[in-house]
Amino acid sequence: MRDLVKAVEQSQLRTDLPKLDIGDFVKLHLRITEGQRERIQVFDGIIIALSGKGLSETVTVRRMSFGVGIERVIPVNSPTISKIEVVRKGVVRRAKLYYLRERSGKAARVKERLAIKK
Repeated sequence: MRDLVKAVEQSQLRTDLPKLDIGDFVKLHLRITEGQRERIQVFDGIIIALSGKGLSETVTVRRMSFGVGIERVIPVNSPTISKIEVVRKGVVRRAKLYYLRERSGKAARVKERLAIKK
């Protein structure tokens, strides 16, 4: 029975998405259905938490909009995600960045990981 569940989960996993890490600044392209029409909405922000694994893996993305913090918890393998772009890689030393909720402005910045030159 476990093998059957594992096989079904493997068929549902998405392989077209980039590797996500805590502190990354990402653009989520979400498919929104309004009645008969469908459109793509971009939600960009910093990944403050990753939880779960396999089909139940979720990502928490936080952004500031007009001085108000907005967080979305989105299943990584959801069919509503059309594309994920990693804009910047962040350097953090925590598994969860919940401390960013109390900070604003320059205090809420995350250092950028620079590419290694070869």
